Amino acid sequence: MSIELAQRLQQRFADAITEVQDARDMPVLICKKDQISAILTHLRDDPDYQCNLLTDITAVDYLKYPVKQPQRFAVVYHLYSLEHGHRFRLKAYLSVADLSIDSAVPLWKTANWLEREIWDMYGIRFNNHPNLKRILNHIEFEGHPLRKDYPVDKRQILTINDSLMDEMDKRLKEKGLK
Repeated sequence: MSIELAQRLQQRFADAITEVQDARDMPVLICKKDQISAILTHLRDDPDYQCNLLTDITAVDYLKYPVKQPQRFAVVYHLYSLEHGHRFRLKAYLSVADLSIDSAVPLWKTANWLEREIWDMYGIRFNNHPNLKRILNHIEFEGHPLRKDYPVDKRQILTINDSLMDEMDKRLKEKGLK
């Protein structure tokens, strides 16, 4: 059933979805990065899809991948419909010259930390993200360790702290606790 829905979505977004792949576990929609917000919004809001749960966002570096890909990097979204039980995977390729894509935070709050992790580990920027900064590596960390060309033996020294309290302080003030 999901593959039929994916093909119908491809017809609706003919200029934005370049391919539909029938993977074992769910359909994979190959999307143009500049249309990803429109497609994600449609999948969330349309009653036939109702993908109201963003289960994951991740990235892939295809630098040493044995099969040629359209670009070196891809951002991958996993969506699930609690109402209908179907799943979709969306993949948007990014060129090294423009490692940015629109943020999904306005659609799902869970995208916040997932996008920050991708930024930290791959260096992919999310346009209009509310607070895009490192969360796994320290503030002085240079590079992005999940890139295939990152030197695995590189050591880096931390000399200052970033407590990440800017977000917590804001929430505490909103609740009248600070």
